[in-house]
Amino acid sequence: MKLSTAVLAAGAATSLTTATVGAARLRQDSRHQTERNEAVVARNQLDWLAQMSTNPDLAKLWAPEGMDVQEYMHLLKANQLICILSLRDRLGFVRDGHLPFFASMIMSSDVCRRYWARFGDLRAQEADGDERAERFTAALNRAAQVHKQEHPAAVS
Repeated sequence: MKLSTAVLAAGAATSLTTATVGAARLRQDSRHQTERNEAVVARNQLDWLAQMSTNPDLAKLWAPEGMDVQEYMHLLKANQLICILSLRDRLGFVRDGHLPFFASMIMSSDVCRRYWARFGDLRAQEADGDERAERFTAALNRAAQVHKQEHPAAVS
């Protein structure tokens, strides 16, 4: 092999390696930006839920027709807890296999079960088409169903 051919081959290999590393870096940066965006959106939602669940005048403006404002505020607190777990799951902080455990812990709370009974279908509609959100919603739904079967008198 001529020296010039060897130099060209080495240059091409270096260029290919640089391009591969650069592409991997761009994918990683994109993933991190998506995670940052999700965290910002979740923070906004959690702030809104915190205000709504502690301010009766504000909650009254948004409460579903016919629902007691205090009950609505309680349900929003349950939603806040579920949203926190959802964010942790989306960011990868819930280890594989632990989601059913956390879902069960959440559904052991009466207010969380009431929230799920009232708004679980809405959450399923919101999750439609998002594989991770669908998995999360299904885990909460299974936990609610298990609790309902184990404690039928506790379900309202």
